[in-house]
Amino acid sequence: MPLKVKTKEGCRWDLISLGEVMLRFDPGDRRVSTTRSFEVSEGGGEYNVARGLKRCFELDTAIVTAIADNPVGRLLQDLMYQGGVDQSLVKWVEYDGVGRQARNGLNFTERGFGVRAAVGCSDRGYTAISQVKPGDFDWDNIFGALGARWFHTGGIFCALSETTPLVAMEAMQAAKRHGAIVSYDLNYRESLWKAVGGKKRAHSVNRELAPFVDVMIGNEEDFSAALGFEVPGMDEHISEFNVEGFKRMIESVVKTFPFQVVATTLRKAKTATRNDWGAICYQDGKFYEAIHREDLEIHDRVGGGDSFASGLIYGFLTGQPASWAVECGAAHGALAMTTPGDTTMATLKEVTNLMKGVGARIAR
Repeated sequence: MPLKVKTKEGCRWDLISLGEVMLRFDPGDRRVSTTRSFEVSEGGGEYNVARGLKRCFELDTAIVTAIADNPVGRLLQDLMYQGGVDQSLVKWVEYDGVGRQARNGLNFTERGFGVRAAVGCSDRGYTAISQVKPGDFDWDNIFGALGARWFHTGGIFCALSETTPLVAMEAMQAAKRHGAIVSYDLNYRESLWKAVGGKKRAHSVNRELAPFVDVMIGNEEDFSAALGFEVPGMDEHISEFNVEGFKRMIESVVKTFPFQVVATTLRKAKTATRNDWGAICYQDGKFYEAIHREDLEIHDRVGGGDSFASGLIYGFLTGQPASWAVECGAAHGALAMTTPGDTTMATLKEVTNLMKGVGARIAR
């Protein structure tokens, strides 16, 4: 049966995301260790989804996060203004002048090129959002009095501290009470989990939250590393398309957890700048596959999965079937990886044209 998505009537937002927003430092064609200048932008797994739905798909979205109140935090605020995501739910935290108590996260990311893979170096310990705890946000007011049709969070936020999964649980339960759809992107990051128990801890946290999720999103590594499901025939060290293996894995997942939708991206990284790209969506016992794009040229792969998620969610929010939603997600993700930064620069027309097979000939 289709997802029961609330109408916009009585809801201030189409979607709310919960997660960290970091300042990204991009060295362009150089490397982090050798550059003398950086391009800055904002980004974060959960935030990117809300921004994509606002900027590309023109829906009303908000971000729930915490930011240390200093010039770096105000720079993040200024960047988010351009993205258009509602900041009225942001928790501003007093800055102590040094950052011993709370600070803002920084993310240094090389795009990679050819045989040189993309590389990320995060500086996000003791950030303001990592220290939030249950009770810091009035979720019943957010989902009840104010209203939201969809709630999104994920494994990056839940890996930040001991308390962030508790906040995610609190938010999910409130969202369910008020009839909002809950989506969760597993987004496994080894660097975040390794100091707090590794994959074992990731399994524990994500499996505790999973029963509250309606739409589960991830890739082949996510479902294995974050939930403990193996993809038959998949070598964990080599990213290969294995559609039948994914299907069998998803069938195991939905027998364990009551997900209404499971969606996964399929990527084969031939080089940092040339990938095969596709996606699968499962709903009501059926699988829907997006167009498989071979040798997709990549400018900046970071945020491609988040843009897939926002396109998929847009499909469901607008009443489209799963077959359309997964095509929209795959097309949006493909376009997002043609531009720099974590966040999309694509338009809805570009997405729908790509879904129709319109080529890259110059438009004048």
